[in-house]
Amino acid sequence: MPPLSADPRERPDDATPVIRVRGLTNKFGEQIVHEDLALDVHAGEILGVVGGSGTGKSVLMRSILGLRIPDAGEIEVLGTDARSSRPKDRQHIERNTGVLFQDGALFSSLTVGENVQVPLKEHHGELPDSWRYELALLKVKLAGLPADALNKLPSQLSGGMRKRAGLARALALDPPLLFLDEPTAGLDPIGAAAFDRLIRTLQQALGLTVFLITHDLDTLYAICDRVAVLADRKVVINAPIAEVEKLDHPWVQEYFHGPRARAARDGRDAYQERTKQEAS
Repeated sequence: MPPLSADPRERPDDATPVIRVRGLTNKFGEQIVHEDLALDVHAGEILGVVGGSGTGKSVLMRSILGLRIPDAGEIEVLGTDARSSRPKDRQHIERNTGVLFQDGALFSSLTVGENVQVPLKEHHGELPDSWRYELALLKVKLAGLPADALNKLPSQLSGGMRKRAGLARALALDPPLLFLDEPTAGLDPIGAAAFDRLIRTLQQALGLTVFLITHDLDTLYAICDRVAVLADRKVVINAPIAEVEKLDHPWVQEYFHGPRARAARDGRDAYQERTKQEAS
């Protein structure tokens, strides 16, 4: 098998990517954040997106979602031009993607159940209220929250529960594509590990494709199938983590070979060993 390339244009692949980015450029005044960036995300994988501060991880996500108009480049999401202004194209992407922003982005004046019903009302307004309620309850339970969380305001929830409420809303339309922006930020190690397991379980059970921005090394080692590293205004590598670790790049070497990375690898190995023993 040929080695994976940082530039998807150099790597043949029969499968059409769920997300395809070519020649992406993003500028803020004179500051160039991305220049000729290329990226593929394939169906059924969890892609971890990492990079130092200022490398434009969230800018990349917003560009893919059509929330920011890039200065140049092509972006396709589920076979649709993400830069299209046609209502039909925008609706196709919106109905088939779920997003969990870093702060949850819940409406503070609405209950959890009402928050989850927002996309249902927007895209399936014809559904009876009782159906929307039952769907919201299902999504809340799917996100690992108790049923009584449905009638609580975001302010009445812990940080971890708010993340799960945001995840429930992101799953409201049964999207095949899920975007997560720093989903474990602000969580304690136990809560972060539990959230990682939830994401992997949902991804496997629902066949999701996940675009996951994170700084959390434990998350990368625990659940990501591939890792895309943003540096030098581009994706310098997009590959399984074992290959990423070998890349001769200063940021990659510092990030993936420091003491925190060693601890994350040890934790992954211990978890895999426990899983094997429990299976046998």
